[in-house]
Amino acid sequence: MNLDDLYKSYFYDIYRFLLSLSHNHHTAEDLLQETFYRAYLYLENYQDEQVKSWLFTVARNVFIDHYRKQKRTIIKDKPYFNQFEHDEKQPVDQLLLAEYLYEVIKDINGLPDKQKQAVILRDFHDFSYKEGAKVMNVSVANFKVSLFRGRQAIRQRKERQMTEGFKE
Repeated sequence: MNLDDLYKSYFYDIYRFLLSLSHNHHTAEDLLQETFYRAYLYLENYQDEQVKSWLFTVARNVFIDHYRKQKRTIIKDKPYFNQFEHDEKQPVDQLLLAEYLYEVIKDINGLPDKQKQAVILRDFHDFSYKEGAKVMNVSVANFKVSLFRGRQAIRQRKERQMTEGFKE
């Protein structure tokens, strides 16, 4: 399989994975480019049929490298960046979808990293337990435990929100 085929087949999946990890469209795009650049460098050495899980592993490693570099840089305060935002009105449907996605992302972001990655890989990208474990470089049992705990934490958070909503 050549790089063009890989890009066409997995572009959106890898992008969504990186976006869910980085929470920033531009960062996800940059990391996506770096992922496929690294894939290009090592594609001829990779003979396994599980290309998708290999690409997600590369993407995860690119994100980890980026995160480590970011820890060493100074980030400007949020008000600095607010001056570049545009106030465009969006349709009601897009607003409702954005609110729902915000809640889902908030729930997932509240999880520890391993649980967050397990939930994203399994529930959003349909990875098997074995593939997800391979991407995260953990055992299948560890992957299943992280996934279970992540899902359980989200359920408990939703139940608390529902009971608090009824009390008001």
